[in-house]
Amino acid sequence: MTRRTGAMTRAQLLALPASIDLVTAGMAIGIGRSKAHEMARAGTWPTRLLRLGKAYRVPTADVLTLLGIEPDESHSGGSPAA
Repeated sequence: MTRRTGAMTRAQLLALPASIDLVTAGMAIGIGRSKAHEMARAGTWPTRLLRLGKAYRVPTADVLTLLGIEPDESHSGGSPAA
């Protein structure tokens, strides 16, 4: 049986845009919507937060770093150094 935790796979994480909403960031680190907003309001969110009006955005690079995930070369968009 598979648990439905909302956790994202490595491939899904690497496919995210440069910044994501707080709920998506919470899902990436394994917490729910309410807890994510609670942490953001309390100032205990573990990465940088961008406040845009009433909305929060989270830099995806910060989430990946928090999770210890580095992009594969195939996802880096650059060519190997000569």
